[in-house]
Amino acid sequence: MMESISERIARLKQEKGAVILAHYYAPAEVQDAADFLGDSLGLSRIAAGTKAGTIIFGGVHFMAETAAILCPDKTVLSPAPDAGCSLADSIDAATLRKWKEAHPDGIVVSYVNTTAAVKAQTDWCCTSANAVKVVGSLPEGRPILFGPDRHLGGHIMKVTGRKMELWDGVCTVHDVISPEMIRKAAGEHPDADILIHPEAACSSDAETLAADNVFFYSTAGMLRHVAGSGRKKFVIATETGTLHQLVKEHPDRTFIPLSPGLVCRDMKKVTLEKILGCLEHGDGRVIIDEETRQRAMLPIRRMLELE
Repeated sequence: MMESISERIARLKQEKGAVILAHYYAPAEVQDAADFLGDSLGLSRIAAGTKAGTIIFGGVHFMAETAAILCPDKTVLSPAPDAGCSLADSIDAATLRKWKEAHPDGIVVSYVNTTAAVKAQTDWCCTSANAVKVVGSLPEGRPILFGPDRHLGGHIMKVTGRKMELWDGVCTVHDVISPEMIRKAAGEHPDADILIHPEAACSSDAETLAADNVFFYSTAGMLRHVAGSGRKKFVIATETGTLHQLVKEHPDRTFIPLSPGLVCRDMKKVTLEKILGCLEHGDGRVIIDEETRQRAMLPIRRMLELE
């Protein structure tokens, strides 16, 4: 009997000592084929700690770059090297250098949704899971340059009270999540918790922040909230791929996407066929020059050591 593509992937992965990491926004079949699922912070930790010689990263390209920065002794393969990110595309290293020159005493905090070259110009990295903690740990009295997500930055300022200079970048998926959408969902589902990613455009709206049944989380934080909640219904205000794992883990709960249009087209470029190409032919090798890698390692390591 001919092997299915999933069976071929499982066999080759075992033969080649490879591990598959996948983000919650990847297609459902990719999530099911992965050894580990996570958000950006969780997957960074897994990449840093794995003993596998080859990492196949089922996510957009900056995520595979982060794994390559953390794991210089491993082979990191990106199934979809053309899978970009509107945030990572909104700022490059040369532009960041000019921003720093305008604020010579500034501390640069870069969201993990950035290229390796931008991380190399950065003092601290953060993810949506630990951004508030990172910013809260920084010394008072020095300007903070936060980029590239202005919505996440605005959320951090509301929560911490710290003033920051914000780069004008957005996630095109989360940018459409308005306060009006959240109020409409709250009216339609008064018995539900509403879980929102802090990249959303509503993340610094005072009324949204004050609502009793509204919570802002990274993707992994949403899963933890559901696991620990007594609620039976949840409105999920992030990329729709997150619902796959929520439904698998909690078939007795009701999950309502805020909008079925919250889809990251770049994440969906990762397919089983492309993962198989990585295993069979070594497709998508991520190469970062050593000087950039070493400079980018410092802000990432600071982020990971803070937890």
